[in-house]
Amino acid sequence: MNDFFKYGEEVSGYDVRVINEREARAAAGILFAIGLLSLTNAVMLQHGVVTRYFISFFTFDFLLRVVNPRYSPSMLMGRFFVQNQKPEYVGATQKRFAWSIGLLLALPMFYYLVINWQPNPIKVFICILCLVLLIAESAFSICLGCKIYNLVMKNSSKYCPGGICEIQIKEKVQTFDPIQKAIVSISFLLLLYGAYAYLYKLDNKTFFGQHIALKMMSKAELQALKEAEYQKEAAAFDNDDDF
Repeated sequence: MNDFFKYGEEVSGYDVRVINEREARAAAGILFAIGLLSLTNAVMLQHGVVTRYFISFFTFDFLLRVVNPRYSPSMLMGRFFVQNQKPEYVGATQKRFAWSIGLLLALPMFYYLVINWQPNPIKVFICILCLVLLIAESAFSICLGCKIYNLVMKNSSKYCPGGICEIQIKEKVQTFDPIQKAIVSISFLLLLYGAYAYLYKLDNKTFFGQHIALKMMSKAELQALKEAEYQKEAAAFDNDDDF
C-alpha cells in the first residue's frame, strides 16, 4: 500500500524519482488524437456525445496521473506502444505539477460539458487549449507545466524533457541560417493566413464556425450583414402571395 503513494519510479543513477517521458509523450499523442476527433465530431454534427465521453475519460485519466501515473489508462496505452524503446527519464515532480494544471482545466469542462451541458466559445477554447498542450508535449516534447514549475520553484527542476532545465549552448544543427529563418517565417504566416481564411472567408456550415466568423467581423461588416438580412426579409415579405 505504501508503494501506491510513492510518486514516480526509482531508477539507478537518478537522485530523484522519475517518469518515462516516452510513455508520457505517447499518452499525450493518444489523448490528442481522440480529443481532436471528438471536437471535430461536435463541430460538424453539432452534438456533444463523443465529447462528453472524451472529457470524462480525460478528467479521470489526469486525476489518476496526479495521484499515481502508474495506473493511468493513457500512460499504460502509451507504454504498450513504446515498450521496446529505450526509456527517457524526466523528473516526476514537475510532471505531476504539469498534470495538475491539466486536471484543473479538465474539472470545469467536466462540470459544464458533461454534468451540466452548457457549451460556449470559452469552454470550447479551454478544450482547444488542452489539445494544444497535448500536441506540444507529444510532437515537440514541450512541457509547458514543467517550465512553469521551474520558474515558480526557481530552477529547482531536474531532468526536464529535452534537458531544458540545464543551461545549454545550442549546437549548429539547432540554429537557423538566414534562408532557413525566411522559410520558417513564411511557413508560419501561410498557416496563420490559411486558418484565418478558413474561418472568415469560407461559407460556414456549423454554429461554431459561424460564431467565430461573426466575432472576427468589423462593426461596418456586422452592420452590412444586418442590412442584408433586413433586405432579404423585406423581399420575402413583398413576395408573399397572401397579400
